[in-house]
Amino acid sequence: MPLETPQSPAFQSFADLTPPIALTPLDGRYRPQVAPLVDHLSEAALNRARLVVETEWMIHLLDREAIPGLRTLTDEERALLRAIPAEFGADGIAEHAEIERETIHDVKAVEYYIKRRLSGTSLEPLAEIVHIYCTSEDINNLSYALMIRGAVHDVWLPALREVTAQITQIARDAAGVPMLSRTHGQPATPTTLGKELGVFSYRLGRQIRRIEADEILGKINGATGTYAAHAVSVPGTDWQEVSRTFVEHLGLTWNPLTTQIESHDWQAELYSDIARAGRILHNLATDVWTYISLGYFRQRLSAQGGTGSSTMPHKVNPIRFENAEANLEISGALLDVLAQTLVTTRLQRDLTDSTTQRNVGPAVGHSLLAIRNLQKGLAGLDVDADAMAADLEGNWEVLGEAVQSVMRTLGVQGVEGLDSPYERLKELTRGQRVDGAGMRAFIEGLGLPDAERERLLALTPATYVGYAPQLLAHLEG
Repeated sequence: MPLETPQSPAFQSFADLTPPIALTPLDGRYRPQVAPLVDHLSEAALNRARLVVETEWMIHLLDREAIPGLRTLTDEERALLRAIPAEFGADGIAEHAEIERETIHDVKAVEYYIKRRLSGTSLEPLAEIVHIYCTSEDINNLSYALMIRGAVHDVWLPALREVTAQITQIARDAAGVPMLSRTHGQPATPTTLGKELGVFSYRLGRQIRRIEADEILGKINGATGTYAAHAVSVPGTDWQEVSRTFVEHLGLTWNPLTTQIESHDWQAELYSDIARAGRILHNLATDVWTYISLGYFRQRLSAQGGTGSSTMPHKVNPIRFENAEANLEISGALLDVLAQTLVTTRLQRDLTDSTTQRNVGPAVGHSLLAIRNLQKGLAGLDVDADAMAADLEGNWEVLGEAVQSVMRTLGVQGVEGLDSPYERLKELTRGQRVDGAGMRAFIEGLGLPDAERERLLALTPATYVGYAPQLLAHLEG
């Protein structure tokens, strides 16, 4: 008899359980780390943003007297309208869903939701102004702009700044800790641990500034971007000016020339920048993982949390960095798809962008999850300067660069007997280890001037780090 599997009728189905079982790890296992994004990038957040845009549009039209013959609003009426999105919670979400089951249209359901709240108030006679002259995309593009701005600037960017500051602090603390470099994975000119981590901090700082400066565009210009309904209804109003001032009122940059949709180029630019920052973080995660494997960092189990290996009790696995790697790869792939897809629409409108944009949450969510894991991982590291010193002591051949560079300099200055410096050091060092005594003996036999001989004899792999500690002065903060 074959073994029963979870897909067989003998097993209980999870699909209809209440509360619903999460399908994705972001809404299940990892929800605590990404929960702040729910206020910005969930379906409920989308509908709340739509309520903001619809109610502010009504306020804007009446306050600017865009439609002649209509009165302006009182302070109480403006407060009533702004309370609609502010009070949108569990009951409102359920009510909107109920309306949408009838309309089979989420934006129309938002319009009807607002009109219900105007019923019986002083604004009931003006209820038809809700959504007037608007196509759904007028509301949606502005709503997504508000949502994405909030998610990036209020949640994701602060997290990126935090981990960058964390990297910067570790870099400064380790500014003078010498470390063997590994170019192509092979022993190379020494550096300091702080300088190498500072490279990541500097790279991330550039991306932060780019993302802070990214424009977030919006439009409200009708079914094909021509203001046709506006112009035929109220020809005397400067509808471009009304549109511009409304978009800017929302804190966005006005896009004056669109089809039915706002072209989403700004989204593609932003997602590419976020993905690039994620790839720099991915590079950090893989490098730190390698430094841990080399013994340059020790991990504190208390900071990593939980069991290390399920079978090897001595191990403290670098799970935070591995988790960050994987989630940054998922995030980067999603962000790439978003950036590639959103810049194209068929003629004046199709709906590919509608379903695509609903995946902004997972894309940013996986990135945020990775950042949180990097923060925890970095917080659990201790620098092992002794391990790095031992590694340097075992690789005196890396001074070959220093010796041949001094020989070259003296040679071009006319000092005799220092020909073929590169080739002589290559014969001494390539593919073989050289200890301190061997390197010093080679230097003694070169016939160098006293100053250069003494300088090279005093040099060790641990002191051959150039300006590495001073370079961290280029970091901000």
